[in-house]
Amino acid sequence: MTAPRAARALDLDPERVTDDLAALVLTVVELLRQLMERQAVRRFDEGTLSAEQEDRLGTALMLLDERMDELCARHGLSRSDLNLDLGPLGPLLADPGPDP
Repeated sequence: MTAPRAARALDLDPERVTDDLAALVLTVVELLRQLMERQAVRRFDEGTLSAEQEDRLGTALMLLDERMDELCARHGLSRSDLNLDLGPLGPLLADPGPDP
């Protein structure tokens, strides 16, 4: 038996589509931000960065983190909203970060 037609209809509300797209894009950006942060920590620990590079990298990561907060707030999202459940693999993001 198939579901009634109304239950299978797509929600094509332009506002919702825009919000969902923003959430998806911010999820990808947050994943990349976390990967960059882990790479930076690894390089800090290995001592492969000069003091100037450490300062620049630390500043860039801090500014990116602040910008993520601003973008999430603009779209009515929290950092935890960006974390996708991958079922048996667990959550996509290790730590979605602080909620503003």
